[in-house]
Amino acid sequence: MSTHGWFRYYRASKSPAGEDIIGAINRCGVTLERARKCPPIGAGLVLFDFVDTQLCEELDHHSRHGFDRVLAVATCSDALAGGAAWRLLEAGAADVFAWDAIPDPAATVAARFERYASVDELLQSPAVSDELAGISPAWLTALRQIVEVAAFSDASVLITGESGTGKELVARLIHALDRRPGKGPFIVLDCTTVSPTLSGSEFFGHERGAFTSAVASREGAFALADRGTLFLDEVGELPLALQAELLRVIQERVYKRVGSNTWKQVNFRLICATNHNLREEEASGTFRRDFYYRIASWSCALPPLAERREDIVPLTRHFLRQSCEGRHIPEADAAVRDYLLTRDYPGNARDLRQLVTRMVSRHVGDGPLTVGDLPPDERLAAAQHMRKVWHDSAYQCAIRRALAMGLTLKEINKETADVAIQTALADENGNLRRAARKLGVTDRALQMRRALRRQDGERRRARDGRPANLGGNDRGKLSGQEEPAIPTDQSSDP
Repeated sequence: MSTHGWFRYYRASKSPAGEDIIGAINRCGVTLERARKCPPIGAGLVLFDFVDTQLCEELDHHSRHGFDRVLAVATCSDALAGGAAWRLLEAGAADVFAWDAIPDPAATVAARFERYASVDELLQSPAVSDELAGISPAWLTALRQIVEVAAFSDASVLITGESGTGKELVARLIHALDRRPGKGPFIVLDCTTVSPTLSGSEFFGHERGAFTSAVASREGAFALADRGTLFLDEVGELPLALQAELLRVIQERVYKRVGSNTWKQVNFRLICATNHNLREEEASGTFRRDFYYRIASWSCALPPLAERREDIVPLTRHFLRQSCEGRHIPEADAAVRDYLLTRDYPGNARDLRQLVTRMVSRHVGDGPLTVGDLPPDERLAAAQHMRKVWHDSAYQCAIRRALAMGLTLKEINKETADVAIQTALADENGNLRRAARKLGVTDRALQMRRALRRQDGERRRARDGRPANLGGNDRGKLSGQEEPAIPTDQSSDP
């Protein structure tokens, strides 16, 4: 697989090994090109010969706070003395190692980039994009990990998250991406419906005559999931006694039917889901420790919708496509979109999906969704919500935290304005004209603000002794630390 990425030197220019290292990586099938954007986009590599605070800051910037995969590679082992690798990992590096500390470092780097490319290809595949929607860093980070463990391992997976965050959809995705040959079915067992008196039969099956009502033999969930995937939903609801009964089959993949003395071998992938905090329950003794570590070879916490509000518009479109299959798919007008973006969703994505479905059932014609399409029981709350004072307690807490950190009124004003601009641009898909209209300013004002931000970046570089641009030789330091440019799409409104 031919893969691409970017690279930068951080004070490694004095080492003749720098160019040799990049050349060796390129010969392994990975095309690394010197980064020309700031921050660079996608997976990349930073080559350095010592670690300081500035390197950590720039790793955080170039990885976009750990979202993009950035390898931090030291030219020699001495650069990673004193626990430096952990500092770089905390700063956002995806991996850290010294070039001279592993047998075939070029192949190691190439393998990392090939894995990143494979995961990204799967993320863009219909198997993922048709089922799970979202663009927020919190969601894509979780989804990237899910895709990797699904396609490149057979580990048991524990999925945690609030109700409505999509745990069963993620479990089904893991099964769909599982590459085991001859893969069997996906079997769901809701642990909230398991009767304590019949739990053995539900999980293990039973022989005819094993108990009074056992008029015929029956396969249990483990047998049905043979060569496939067993999904235990709401696993946190299992009583302690039943957890103990499941230890052997989960660990050794052998079990006996109720009423039988014969051990049966079974092969399945286990996926569990819960909205409980099992670590806390395990620590308090209400969930078995040995059971927890058997089901959580790998764990994933799905973020609530409140932590991925950037996904509300993509999710709305996704649910509209599902609800309007075979019919015209309407967009939401500005008033409805603003309401959806600011509404609370205690039921998370399931809550949003239910609201969209109800609106579609009321909508007629080929026009957009309007406020009249809101269900009657939602309208009063919506009107009151949109008239609420926006600077609520959460906003006041953010200001209080900024003051506690020593920020001045001028700095708080600047940061608030920057957040407002970026939010408006994101809501308008980068269209400068519509974002300016939403902000109540002119296109020119946004353009001038971009110029001021660029000047601020150049002043910071001059103060820190860094090069002012990416042109020419960027060796010696990570150069071009300008602020991300404001998108300048000035196309006319559709």
